[in-house]
Amino acid sequence: MTSKAWRLTMAAALAAGSMAIAACGDDDSSGDSTAGGGAGSTGKVDLANCKFTFGVMAPITGDAASIGQEQLNWAKYALTTFNQENGTKFVLEEGDTQLDPGQASTVAQQLVSSNDVKAIVGPAGSQEVEAVGPVFDRAQFTYVSPSATATALSGGKYKGFARVVPSDAVQGPTDADYLADTLSAKKVLIIDDQTSYSTGLADEVEKGLKAKGVPVSRESVRRSQTDFSAVISSKVSDDTDYVFLPWQIAANAQQFGEQLKEQNKSAKIFGSDGLYSPDDFKVNGSLVSAFAPDITSIASSKTVADGYKAKYGSFGTFGPPVYVASQVVMTAAKNACEGGNDDPSRGDIAGEVKKVSIPDSILGQPISFEANGDVKDAKFFIFTVKNGKFAAAEDQS
Repeated sequence: MTSKAWRLTMAAALAAGSMAIAACGDDDSSGDSTAGGGAGSTGKVDLANCKFTFGVMAPITGDAASIGQEQLNWAKYALTTFNQENGTKFVLEEGDTQLDPGQASTVAQQLVSSNDVKAIVGPAGSQEVEAVGPVFDRAQFTYVSPSATATALSGGKYKGFARVVPSDAVQGPTDADYLADTLSAKKVLIIDDQTSYSTGLADEVEKGLKAKGVPVSRESVRRSQTDFSAVISSKVSDDTDYVFLPWQIAANAQQFGEQLKEQNKSAKIFGSDGLYSPDDFKVNGSLVSAFAPDITSIASSKTVADGYKAKYGSFGTFGPPVYVASQVVMTAAKNACEGGNDDPSRGDIAGEVKKVSIPDSILGQPISFEANGDVKDAKFFIFTVKNGKFAAAEDQS
């Protein structure tokens, strides 16, 4: 992103520090070419005059910054390629939530008060969606999350909500089936971190394992906790072969793994999508489920993956869904403008989002939506950690 791409900055003081909201557009004609969100204008409006700004809510700083930075960079990359392909001059504003519902609510109010912002990519976490949902629905915002998976969000409670990743109703059975059928788990300890995301997924996996006759026990820790020695000593029995961690902070899981080793426990970690962070989680032999594939292994996504790496470096599974979510909101804006309105309202964009269809997304599957905002026919993927690197696990149907 060039220096002249940054077009607006505004700051809101937060109790824990400062949150910056910055806007960027892109007029760099030398960027990457990808299979983006459609061809040029065929309607009444010159797309160069189409006015659209979307917000990106991500944990740009804080404990989950490695995830948030990747998500923000993929949003910028999507903006660049979409503008180049479609002749648009769309803009994004960023909001740093630190994966905290309270800060997410503050950021949401800031974005709502910005008249230019007409849709949101995010928030990242399920608990954040619950915090901002009422605010955004009152403002007629549509918000497309690239990583919120809580099953409860599928209930239609928040009218403007959509997501490009599957829910825990998919992840829970996927993980339980893999533990029981592929890994032949004999005894599993599930430890949630008391967030709505974590407890909801823990419930789904527990239900799936019990249905297959696998003995399961439950424990709970605080998300801020980093000393797990007492829990490991008292709860990880010698016959526990897997510990399931539905956590969002990968560095905490790394600490857990190191403390398992210190106590000579043989149990292996099976983590949820929050643990897919090669920089923060490297416990050899662990398994991790993720809501997106490794797009570098998808031939049709190679151009996009290579272009991103050339600009921003390596990435995991949290970034590519942001690219797709950004495509969705920008395609909705483009469609609204092609309908004859060069300054569509928030309500106009909301009316278009769930109509969007991307036949060949970089996630290796078509993207379209159910009436409740859930993406159709999505699935989870299992990875193993080998020598600090993530590789697709075997025996995935």
